[in-house]
Amino acid sequence: MPLIKSKSKSLIGKNISELENSGHKKSQSIAIALDVARKAGAKIPRKK
Repeated sequence: MPLIKSKSKSLIGKNISELENSGHKKSQSIAIALDVARKAGAKIPRKK
């Protein structure tokens, strides 16, 4: 199932859980979900 492109915190959480259920590591699924949210317009700073 494709990820939801949104900047909402609840939908970011759903994307993370969906990625974890599909077999990704937790840290990797968080990174992917935050990247999708950033592309959707969320103002989430990158890790330095």
